[in-house]
Amino acid sequence: MKRILILLSTLVTLLSSCEDNQVQEVTLSSPDIYKISNLKASSFTADWTSIVNAQSYELNLATDANFTNLVSPYESVATKEDSYHFEGVENGQTFYVRVKALYKDKSSDYSNSKSITTLEEDGVEPDTPLKDVATTFRVGMATIVNRLNGTHDEIYKREYNQITAEWEMKMNIMYPEEGRYDFTLADQLVEYAQNNNMEIHGHALIWHAATPDWVVNFEGTDAEFSDMVEDYIKTTVTRYKGKVLSWDVVNEAIDDVGGNYRSSVFLDRMGEEYIAKCFQWAREADPDVLLFYNDYNLCWDRTKLNGVIDKVITNFKTNGIPLDGIGFQMHIGYNGPTKTKIAEHTKLITDEGLLMHYSELDVKINPDNDLTTPTEEREFIQKDKVREVVEVYNAIPESSKFALTIWGLKDDESWIPSVQGHDDWPLLYDNNFTIKKAHTGFLEGLQE
Repeated sequence: MKRILILLSTLVTLLSSCEDNQVQEVTLSSPDIYKISNLKASSFTADWTSIVNAQSYELNLATDANFTNLVSPYESVATKEDSYHFEGVENGQTFYVRVKALYKDKSSDYSNSKSITTLEEDGVEPDTPLKDVATTFRVGMATIVNRLNGTHDEIYKREYNQITAEWEMKMNIMYPEEGRYDFTLADQLVEYAQNNNMEIHGHALIWHAATPDWVVNFEGTDAEFSDMVEDYIKTTVTRYKGKVLSWDVVNEAIDDVGGNYRSSVFLDRMGEEYIAKCFQWAREADPDVLLFYNDYNLCWDRTKLNGVIDKVITNFKTNGIPLDGIGFQMHIGYNGPTKTKIAEHTKLITDEGLLMHYSELDVKINPDNDLTTPTEEREFIQKDKVREVVEVYNAIPESSKFALTIWGLKDDESWIPSVQGHDDWPLLYDNNFTIKKAHTGFLEGLQE
C-alpha cells in the first residue's frame, strides 16, 4: 500500500511538472483586429484573428489611442470568442479597441488598435468626403455629360478628385464616321474637370465593344486599317495632351477562357502586336501621359491575369513598349472574391513596379437574384467588402498607388441591372442620393 501511494505521488509530480513545462512552452501571438461590422449609433462588432493556444481574450475600449480614457463597462472585457459586440456606447463618438490573447497566466501583446466612429443616429451614415480621407491616392467617379449638374455636380465636387468618362471617350463616340471626329462630349467632360480642379482618366481608346460599325467593316487594306488606328490614337491623345492625366489605351483585350488574345477586328486586321502598337502611338502623341491596360476579373481569375502578365507586361518589357499601369475593373460581388485573393493578385502587379488602378468598383448584393429589395444584412456585407477592397488598395506601396474609381454614383445609374436582367444595388449612394453603408465601408478602409 505504501509503495502504491509513493507511485501515485510520483505520478502526480510528473504530471504537474509536464503541465508546468507545457505552460512554459506555450507562445501566444498577438491577434489582429481585421473587421469592424454592424456599425450603428450606439453599437458595433469587432472581429479578430483566432490565436492558436489562446483560451480566452481580453479587450479594452477607450476614447483615445493611448487607452488612458477607458470606457465603462469595457475597461477590461473577457471572452472566449474571436469577436465581441459592444452596445450602449455614445453616438457619434470615436472609439479605439484592442485585444490580447490569454493562456493561463500568460498573455500576448495587445493587438493593433482599431478606431471606430459610431453613427450620429441609426440609418444616417457619415458624409465625410472620400477624397479628404484618401490622402495617398485619387478617388475617381465614372460619369457622363448630362450628370454634370444639380445634385450630381454637388456630390462630385465634394467627394472626388478624378473623373472617368463612362462611355463618352470611346472610339464609337469620338470617331463615329470615317474621316469625321466628334469630341463634343469629351471636351465637355474635360472642361468640367478643369473648372473643378479634377483630373481626367481617359477611358478607353481601343475597346472591342465600342468600335464603330465603319471600323468593324473597314474596306481598306490591313496596312490602311493600321494607319487609320494610328491616326485616331494620335489625334485623340494629342488633342488632350496636358489635359488628360492618363488613358486606358486598350481595354479587355485578353479573353476569359485561357488568357489568350480576345477575338476582335483589331486582332484580325493588325495581328497580336496591335496592343503594343497602340501604346507606342499613344506615347508618341504625349510623352507625359500615363498609359494603362484595363480588364475585368483580374482580381480573381489567375488564368486571365497570367495572360495579361505574359502578353502585356512581360511582352512590353521585353520589347521596350511603354506601360505605366494596370487597371483592375473590380466588378465584384458581396460574396467574393476574398480579400486575400484580391491582395495576392494586386501584389503580382505592384511587384512589377507598375501603377495599380482599381478602375471600375461596384459590389453586387443580388448576383443570384434572390432579393426583391436590399436587406440590411446584405448592405452590411457589401459595406465589409468595400472596406476590404479599400484596405487592400490602401496597403500597396506608395509608388504603385494611382486611383480607386467607383463605377457610378447611385444605384439606379449602374450598368449592372440592365446587363444581368434583374435588380441590384451595387454603388455607394441609393436612388435618392442618400449615402449607403458601402460608403462608410470605403471610409473605414482608409483608417488602416
